[in-house]
Amino acid sequence: MKKEISTDNAQSAKGLLSQALISNGMIYTAGFIHLTPDGDLVGETTKEKLAQVMLNIKNTLEAADSSLGKVVKATIYVTDMGIVPELNKHYVTYFNNPMPVREAVQVAALPLGAEIEISVIAEQ
Repeated sequence: MKKEISTDNAQSAKGLLSQALISNGMIYTAGFIHLTPDGDLVGETTKEKLAQVMLNIKNTLEAADSSLGKVVKATIYVTDMGIVPELNKHYVTYFNNPMPVREAVQVAALPLGAEIEISVIAEQ
């Protein structure tokens, strides 16, 4: 059985997608970009953009009674692989060992002109 998770503390696309779903004790999030809950695309630097993405993920996981510490897998989409070294430098500060498994994929474009999108799978 699936349970939808929704919070006003993360970007939303009401009616279009769920922010997260819980299924069999695992949480699957939507892809989050550096968009505020008010709908503003933010961040000048990779660090600032990543901070908003991770805040969206953190707040969504907390709404599901979970946390970043329970993330087991992350999928990262970027529009330029050139930002990955800088992204990696800050990404690791959000997690403890063992680090979640992850993949980073370059795409041609992301919604609203974003440069970073991340989705995660976490334990509840």
